[in-house]
Amino acid sequence: MSSVSHDSKSIKNDVSLREVWKARKRISAYIEKTPLLHSPLLSQKGAAIHLKMENLQPIGAFKIRGAANKILSLSQEEKERGVTTFSTGNHGMAVAYIAKQLGIRAIVCISNRVPKVKVDKIREMGAEVKIIGENQDDAESHCYFLENTEGITVIKPFDDPYVIAGQGTIGLELLEQFPDIDSVVVPLSGGGLLSGIGAVLKQTDPSIKVIGVSMERSAVMHESIKAERPVVIKEESTLADSLLGGIGLENEYTFQMVKRYMDEIVLLTEEEIADGMGFMFQNHRIGVEGAAATAVAAVLHDKIKSPVKQTAAIISGSNVDPLSLHAVINDYLNRN
Repeated sequence: MSSVSHDSKSIKNDVSLREVWKARKRISAYIEKTPLLHSPLLSQKGAAIHLKMENLQPIGAFKIRGAANKILSLSQEEKERGVTTFSTGNHGMAVAYIAKQLGIRAIVCISNRVPKVKVDKIREMGAEVKIIGENQDDAESHCYFLENTEGITVIKPFDDPYVIAGQGTIGLELLEQFPDIDSVVVPLSGGGLLSGIGAVLKQTDPSIKVIGVSMERSAVMHESIKAERPVVIKEESTLADSLLGGIGLENEYTFQMVKRYMDEIVLLTEEEIADGMGFMFQNHRIGVEGAAATAVAAVLHDKIKSPVKQTAAIISGSNVDPLSLHAVINDYLNRN
C-alpha cells in the first residue's frame, strides 16, 4: 500500500463535468442505473460501506458505459466502416454489445490469456474475435493494423476522453444515491474507471477520497506512477485478470488523471482477492470476478490508509468462469 501525491501543475488532458453529463444523456438508452447496496458486515469495519453494483449492467460489467459513449459519438461514416478494440474481456463484450445494438461491424482482438468464458460471450454478442499474442499490447498492435489497412475505428479500452466520460457517469449516480459520500474504492488497471469517477467526485468536492485498488501481480499503473512515466511489465496470471494489460507508452489521459485524482493505491495478494470473491458470495449471494472483488477485499483486510466514513466500493463486473469461481468459493469456505 502506498500514498499518491497530487501534481499541482495543470495537466494537458482532462475530462470535464460537462462532458460526463453529455455522456449520461447519450448512453441513457443502453445502460442501467445500477443500485447502491449497503453492506452491513463490511460496515462493521467502522465505516458505512455501500456497494455500487455495476455487475448488473447488460454485459455484466461497467465497461458498457464508456464503450457506448465512444461508439455513439462516431460519425455515420465511421459507424459504417466498423469498429475494433483490444480487451482482456469486459471492454470487448461492451463494444460487441453496443455494436450489435447499432448494427455495426465489430472486431475484438484479445490475447490468449483471456478466459474462455469471456471469449465465448464476445462471440455470442456477434463480434468477430481475433486471438493475437501473449498480452494486450500484441492485441492492440493488431487493432491499429486493422485501422491502417481497413479504416476501422479503434475503440480504446480506457485512454479516450469519451470512454472516460462514460465511466464517469458512475460518479454522477454515486452523488445522487449517496450525497454524503466521502470516499470511493475503485478497481484500477488502465485507469479509465478511476479517472472518470475521480474527475466527477473531485471536481464536485476535492475532499472526497479516491482510492485505487489493484493486485500485486503486474500492477502496471502502480509501477508507472512509481516510475513517473508509463512502463511495460510482464503480465502474470491473477484472479483479477480484468485488471491485466498495459496502459500504453503514449498514454494521453488516464496516467495523468489517475495521478491527479487518486489519493491512495492499495495492492492485494491473490489470497486477499479470493477472500473478496468468497465474501461476496457467502454474505451477499453474488458471484463476482476477481477484479470486482478487489474493492471489497481492500475494506475486508483493512488495507485502506485514508480515513473513511461514508464509502462506496465499485463492484465492477461478474464475468467470471463458473468453475474458477466454484474453486475459489470452496477454498474460502474451508478457510473461514
